[in-house]
Amino acid sequence: MTKADRRILLLSLAAGVSLMPTLASAQEMIGDGPELGWIGLGGMIACAIGIVFGVINRRAISLREKVSRLENEVETRDDKIWTLEERLAHLTALVDSQDDLVLREDEHGRVTYASAATCALAGKNPAEVIGRPLKFKVLRSGARTQSADGNFAVDQEIETPEGSRWISWKEAPVRGTRGEIVEIQRTGRDITGRVATEHALEDAREQAEAASRAKSRFLAVVSHEVRTPLNGILGMAHLLSETTMSQEQQTYVRAVKSSGEALLGLIEEILDFSKIEAGRIELETAPFDLTELVTDVVELLSPRAQAKGIEIAAQFDRSLPQRVSGDAARLRQVLLNLAGNAVKFTDEGGVAVAVETAGNRIRFSVRDTGPGIEADAQARIFEEFEQGDGTLARRHGGTGLGLAIASRIVERMGGEIALSSGTDGGTVFRFAIALPPITDGATEDVPDFMNADVIVLSPSAIVGPLLANQIEQWGARAAIADTRELALTLLPERHWSHCIIDRAFGHDETLALYEIARRNAAHCHVLLTPAERRELPTLQAKGLASYLIKPVRAASLAARLFDPAASAIEEDVAQQAAFEFATGKGGLSILVAEDNDINALLVQALLARMGHRVTIVGDGAVAVNAVASAHTMGAPYDAVLMDLHLPGMDGLEATRRIRALGGAAGTIPVIALTANAFEEDRAACLAAGMNGFVVKPVDRKRLEAALAEALPESSAKPVETAA
Repeated sequence: MTKADRRILLLSLAAGVSLMPTLASAQEMIGDGPELGWIGLGGMIACAIGIVFGVINRRAISLREKVSRLENEVETRDDKIWTLEERLAHLTALVDSQDDLVLREDEHGRVTYASAATCALAGKNPAEVIGRPLKFKVLRSGARTQSADGNFAVDQEIETPEGSRWISWKEAPVRGTRGEIVEIQRTGRDITGRVATEHALEDAREQAEAASRAKSRFLAVVSHEVRTPLNGILGMAHLLSETTMSQEQQTYVRAVKSSGEALLGLIEEILDFSKIEAGRIELETAPFDLTELVTDVVELLSPRAQAKGIEIAAQFDRSLPQRVSGDAARLRQVLLNLAGNAVKFTDEGGVAVAVETAGNRIRFSVRDTGPGIEADAQARIFEEFEQGDGTLARRHGGTGLGLAIASRIVERMGGEIALSSGTDGGTVFRFAIALPPITDGATEDVPDFMNADVIVLSPSAIVGPLLANQIEQWGARAAIADTRELALTLLPERHWSHCIIDRAFGHDETLALYEIARRNAAHCHVLLTPAERRELPTLQAKGLASYLIKPVRAASLAARLFDPAASAIEEDVAQQAAFEFATGKGGLSILVAEDNDINALLVQALLARMGHRVTIVGDGAVAVNAVASAHTMGAPYDAVLMDLHLPGMDGLEATRRIRALGGAAGTIPVIALTANAFEEDRAACLAAGMNGFVVKPVDRKRLEAALAEALPESSAKPVETAA
């Protein structure tokens, strides 16, 4: 009852109460006069009826207003319901039009909503799904994972009427107004195509890996089969070159050896590229002398450069650490490739290899005075099988793999090779890599020539500037004269501490410059190539006894400036002796297990020239018996050179059998002798118990190094043996 109704009711009650005395008076009046009494009573009744009708009318009005208001509210709610139904129909149609699956379940696992795609996947209509549990038959399931927001995800292969399908499910709770979980919603996406693609990619990857392994095995076999005869060709050519021959025969032998070495270089490039392409290149980390490594590279390439009449030299920044940590072998390979290419394509001038610090890295630069590289070739020169000149009329051959290999190695080291080439010729290759310095507490002894004045007379744009730069880093004042006229101008200007004269001016011109320089310099030195050493007697007879061999080592230059009177000839002899390995009187007794007759003959000849006694066997089992018998008879072998590919019993098994002999026989040094150049072959040799590894083609230096490393230090004594 509303407040207005209560007010009307109270008024009616009050009217009724007020009529009570009136009715009593009317009763008295009737008693006195009936007509007058009934008139009064009728008036009072009419008044009461009016009041009642007024109350009823007011109530009716209130009810009509309430009905109208309720009708408006119902209409508004109907509109909202219609809008919601329309939106629900739109959203349902939108969800059903998608391929994704949507499924809602209550706390008892009964479906409260299932999209059309979900029903189609289950092979049922919505009436069969709603209100009942819906379970799919799972054939395979992945791991169930939980995301950061607490939702779960899982990939499942389920069975459907149209075959199995892979569905990626995501599961999330649906919460009520108080945060309680009222339903679980699962959305799924059909990923059958993606899974099929992933499986196809996995199969393709496995096939590619299998093909890569097959290719590696093929390359290993080809490498072995090619290296074996190549070993005989190069070895016999070397032995033949040391015999007495006519000039024509020597020319033919050099051609054979040069062609064999070129073929060996191609094999090495192909094998390296194969390993890099297969991702099997591994970098080692070990301490090494950076200056020594770069100097060795320059010296190794110097005969090739000097044969072309060009110069090659190295320049080092004074702030370089002496010893660094890194992969020396791979760095040497990169520098040999870059500098070797520079020598190959340069016909005039020369090649300079510069090393300097660049922050926490070491920067290497290889600069040449060659013809340069065209802009279009620069963009592709680091790609596989690409060359600067790819025409049929090109002057230089090769596989086009060298720069690609060098670039991949530098990238693996954390750097990048860049090049710049001017239109007027000349090319510079640069790269910078991290080579942490080795700080063992020792301080490097840097030469100090603070009070020295040095003049370098050289027509070379490479040798003169690099020597002068090196001397200036040691504190001396240096000047360069690249022509006779400039030399005649600079020499009389002061009294020079040292004058370095390049034999590249020519024999007579060098002597003429020396005659002038000796009056203005305290000490004079001449720069010679190894081939120009034959002129030493003439130069020494004229008084020019101090000389340096190009490419000039920094240590040799410093020693010559410190002590110009030191005998260079004695120094050269000492350096030459450092490369010789002999074994004292009588040499070593060495067993060689090699089934190839030519290779066996080559190794026997090389070892005999080194002063060793050689026994040849052609079978692994025979080698094991020979080692055991020799120790039993008291005449043991000092070392075994073991080929890996032997009939009957291979070299690895033979080595294991030797190690199983025990005692002194089981500890004999065994050195692998093989054409297989892969790292896994080296690892297999070490795992079998071998002490060293010599890759064919075998030469004297490789044998010397392997024997020196594998044998006790007392076995390696520097004596000269007869050739």
